[in-house]
Amino acid sequence: MADQVKGPASYFPSIEKKYGRPIDEWKELIRSSPLSKHMELVAWLKTEHGLGHGHANALVAHTLAEDGKSTK
Repeated sequence: MADQVKGPASYFPSIEKKYGRPIDEWKELIRSSPLSKHMELVAWLKTEHGLGHGHANALVAHTLAEDGKSTK
């Protein structure tokens, strides 16, 4: 039995299904943004790309953590 995915990554299947882009594409968008603060990136994903708050927050938190950056 596989371990259940927890944390921000648990949102990834629904993000891909709802918005039609692979997670790696969203991560690349976040990394290429001139913004660097967590909530600025969340707001940008919501306004520019139409993501809901929870999905945007999960993507930003996971990407920043992967990059070893502060999530604040």
